[in-house]
Amino acid sequence: MQSRMYKKSQEAIARLTPEEYRVTQENGTERPFTGKYDGHKEPGIYVDIVSGEPLFASADKFDSGCGWPSFTKPIENDNVLELRDNSLGMARTEVRSAHGDSHLGHVFPDGPRDRGGLRYCINSASLRFIHRDEMEAQGYGNYLNQVEEIS
Repeated sequence: MQSRMYKKSQEAIARLTPEEYRVTQENGTERPFTGKYDGHKEPGIYVDIVSGEPLFASADKFDSGCGWPSFTKPIENDNVLELRDNSLGMARTEVRSAHGDSHLGHVFPDGPRDRGGLRYCINSASLRFIHRDEMEAQGYGNYLNQVEEIS
């Protein structure tokens, strides 16, 4: 479904804020309930702030109460890598963007059972939101079918 190439570039890295750099390039974590997308409810998609690759759709976002944006599944499985993370003395599964190599967050098996049972717990600092109304113009029209209708 991808219509263009997504990659990490020095120009994109240079545009990151210090917090976005810390999270995406140094495997950081933003403080809970501080990210701009935690309570965000508009229709659209969330893309990697570095590469622009589509990661998550608003239709798959849910309020888990954990303090970070949570999603039930990626918009494109090929754009999300899941890696073993044994840092902080616990076994977790890290989520990274496949093409931008950005640290996104972690995935846990405690999501809504009726939607697959997964909770992708993602840092807002690793994401850029593209509103449904802008998706076509920004080259993401192929994903409109994964975004809920505006009521």
